Formats: sequence, C-alpha cells, structure tokens
Amino acid sequence: MIEKLYSEYDTDITIVSNQGKTFDEDEIDLKKISSVEGVVNCSKAIDEIVVLKHEKKWVNAQMTGIDSSFLDMTNMSKHMVDGETFIKKNGDDFGIIGASLLDKLGGFIPDRVGYESIQIFAPKRDAKVRLGSNPFKSQFIQVAGRMNFNREVNAERIVVSIDLAKDLLNYGKDISAVYVDVKSDYQNEDVKKNIQQLLGKAFVVKTNYEKNELIYKTSKSEKIIVIVILVFIFILAAFNLIASLTMLFVEKKDNLKTLTSMGADHKTLFNIFFYEGLLISGKGILFGLILGYAVCFFQVYTGVLSMPNSGGEAFPIAMSYKDGLLILTLVCGLSLLFSYLPVKMMMKKHIEEGDSN
Repeated sequence: MIEKLYSEYDTDITIVSNQGKTFDEDEIDLKKISSVEGVVNCSKAIDEIVVLKHEKKWVNAQMTGIDSSFLDMTNMSKHMVDGETFIKKNGDDFGIIGASLLDKLGGFIPDRVGYESIQIFAPKRDAKVRLGSNPFKSQFIQVAGRMNFNREVNAERIVVSIDLAKDLLNYGKDISAVYVDVKSDYQNEDVKKNIQQLLGKAFVVKTNYEKNELIYKTSKSEKIIVIVILVFIFILAAFNLIASLTMLFVEKKDNLKTLTSMGADHKTLFNIFFYEGLLISGKGILFGLILGYAVCFFQVYTGVLSMPNSGGEAFPIAMSYKDGLLILTLVCGLSLLFSYLPVKMMMKKHIEEGDSN
C-alpha cells in the first residue's frame, strides 16, 4: 500500500539541479534521456509554494506545473475522487487539486455544469518588498477535478500546466525538475545510474525510493516491529498454556502414582502431559488460522472497514503465504517450547524428587 500511494505520484526517477532550486531546461536534452534504455516518458516540472484563495478562505499549497504526459505517468485517472483528468481544455488552463486541499478551501466539484474557480497567488521572482507593493502575481484558474494519492498530496498539492506555472512565476525557460517514467520490467536503480552517467555531477538523479527514503524504511521496519509485538503477545498467551498444564498435573497427580505402580516410566508420564500441551496449543493455532484468514477474506471481498479521510477507500489487505508460514512457525516453536519446559520442570520436581524420597 505504501509503495502504491507514494510511488505513483512520485514518478520512478526525478532529476533536479545539484546547484540550485531551478535550472535552464536547455541544460538537459530530453531526447537523450528518452533514448536511455528502459525510459518510457519524460516530463518537465516546476514546484513552488503558492497561496490559494476561494471566496474568503486562504490556504498555502504546493503548486506543481507539469506536461500533460505527467498525468499518464502517475495514472492520474485512477486516483480521481471526482471531476475530470485534464489541465488544459479549449485553450483554457485548469487545475487538479488534492481532495483535502479543496475541502480546506470550502470548494467542491459540480456534478453537471461548470467548474469551481480558485485564485492562485504566486510570489514574484526577484521582487523587492516595499510598503504598498504587491509581492504576488495572481490568476484565477478553474478546477477540473480532485485527486486522492496520499495524505501529503491530498492536503498540499495542486497540479497545473507547466505553461501556467512559468507565467505565474516568471520562470522563462527555468524548471525545477524532470520526471522520468521507467518501464515495468526495468529496475529503477539501473536506469538511474545510466541517466546519472549521461548528465554528470551537475544534476542529482533520485529514484522514487530515495526521494521518500524515510517512508520506505519506516514501512519496512514497521513489519519487523509488528512481528516482535506478535511474538511478545504469543509469549503472554503461552502463560495460559503453562497454567493449564500445571492445573492438569496437580489434578492428576494421584493418577500418576497409579500409572507408575502399573509400570509406566518417566518418559511415558512426560509424553502424556507434553502431548496434551501440544493438543491445547494446536487447537488454538487451528481456530486462530481459520478465524484470521476468514477476517482477511471478508475484508478483501467486502471492504467493510474503510480508512479515515480516504473517501470510503477500504483498508488494503494482501495475504502473503510467506507471512502466514512465518507466524505459524513462530507459534508452533513457542508451543513446543512452552509445552516442553513446564512439563520437564514439574516431572523433575514432583516425580523424580518423589522417587528419590
């Protein structure tokens, strides 16, 4: 889920300047970039913080000016809450805005006719702040639709055409980045190395994983943390098994003497309680697996549990047989351990010591 949410908006590879916030678009030959093996498409981009106004509400936002190819690179049509997927129509400029950002502005997407208009205030480049002067250049833009990628994009981003962004920011030929889309059967890291060799040290080339390195590392370490917590819960639950075996041993202590007098050795007595522990834990494992996978299948096919602030999108579940096997191995291992040790200690304390007395 993390990879899907962040990798689809953040394209496979991003190229930025190593020396400043912007660079002249002529410094990069997009045809050469497109000719690199594995590259599908490229898009020039401009990123800048702007202020949005709708009626009496003001909100800070991150404006991204892009080529129309960016919409295909990010599968924008699949992430639309409502509205349409375009940034230009009949010569007019439109914007695609984050779902939460439009809510902050108190705007909406009309069902049938017309479009909401918002005003964009962009800082004037190299403008000197003087008393009474306006440091912003503003323009009204119509909203074509609202997008839903992840919390950050939904709350901060508005996507417009790169021509509009250049006009608002007076960037001329300057751009902030170049976004690169990589074929699915190629490794982003391999394509990145080829592009970096082509561009040299003047530019920084990052994959989508490197761009959101903290998020991906956190999501990977989170799985390890969850496994550790599960093991801790299994250990706590194992005390119930120990208690059950102890009570059983105390209740059947007189019967053990009878079995001993009939010729049962220590190994036979040990196996009785050891296998009893395995049967108790095995029953728990069986019912636990059935119930756990039933809940997962129910969520997959019904989507009854939805994520907050997601427009009703269901909590995603991906059932991995490797994860199931890992959990089963951990539980079985702990069951063996907590069936063996208590019985061994009780046999040593009550039976072997009793024989010596």
